[in-house]
Amino acid sequence: MNLIIISKYFITMNKTPLVFATNNAHKIEELRNIIGKRFEVLSLKDIGCEEDIPETADTLEGNASLKSKYIFEKYELNCFGDDTGLEIAALNGKPGVYSARYAGENKSFDDNIDKVLNELAHFTDRTACFRTVISLIFHGKEFFFEGKVCGILRHERAGGKGFGYDPIFQPKGYNITFAEMGMEEKNRISHRGMAVNKLIDFLMRAGNS
Repeated sequence: MNLIIISKYFITMNKTPLVFATNNAHKIEELRNIIGKRFEVLSLKDIGCEEDIPETADTLEGNASLKSKYIFEKYELNCFGDDTGLEIAALNGKPGVYSARYAGENKSFDDNIDKVLNELAHFTDRTACFRTVISLIFHGKEFFFEGKVCGILRHERAGGKGFGYDPIFQPKGYNITFAEMGMEEKNRISHRGMAVNKLIDFLMRAGNS
């Protein structure tokens, strides 16, 4: 979908295009489930962006900002990027910003989970928090939104839903992992759900101002 088509589509729909700077299908599905029909969100694929946006910052905020700024500077569209990290107390906050590539650049999330479980093998403290940071560039200005949920890490995987570290993360107050929850249940309490709801609240206020 080129920019001319995007512009015509949103003029017809009386909506402003909002690009999510990711091609991660799992993230897109979760976010659209949270947002519902309140806003129309485009992926990088939708705007014809096939580049791998570098994630070279050493903080979640930095990586989220790199993504949104890349899209805004190239396409001049309202957009947002996010970054998420699993912060484990016993590992001094690791893997954090390196969560997606903790076991190596070309490794899978199963490899990442295996590395975390191996490193935690001799620790009794298994508390951890998921944290998501969103950088929104809206009419040229940048805004940040954060969501955080804490819990414990299981010794073994459980559940086949979700993605990433979901099979070993059990949120506080629950006896099941994220990977054992349906998407709607997970989104009600998840780090990404919290951050996205703050984003939605901001957009709703901006639209009514």
